[in-house]
Amino acid sequence: AVLGHIVTTAGVRLPGTIDYAGTSFSDIPSGLAAFSKIPPAGVLQIALGIGGLELFAMKDVIGGEFIGDFRNGFIDFGWDEYTPEQKQRKRLIELNNGRAAMMGIIGLMVHEKLNNDPYIINSLLGHPVDFNAGF
Repeated sequence: AVLGHIVTTAGVRLPGTIDYAGTSFSDIPSGLAAFSKIPPAGVLQIALGIGGLELFAMKDVIGGEFIGDFRNGFIDFGWDEYTPEQKQRKRLIELNNGRAAMMGIIGLMVHEKLNNDPYIINSLLGHPVDFNAGF
């Protein structure tokens, strides 16, 4: 999410249109402001896509080693070769990476709502970002 925020703020957009009315991807601002510009059918597609993944794809079919183990006997990447200590360490690393990612995107969203400057560190270092200029 943080990388997507940074990339769209830098101006990188998909080519083409987001709906049949001709709204181009480049017309959609970055950050939370994007939700006001996405057509309602698009928001519904996002919600249905996430719901479909939750209900049908992200299932523990065969019973994993631990809660959240969705390998289902399909993807291994050498997991079974690790010792229990290595598995525990890798699970903790993944958990902490997820926490860091959540804190990163929450920080961007909070600063965007406070003063429309999600990249506060750039401003503090003398390189402010003109966030969502032109939208």
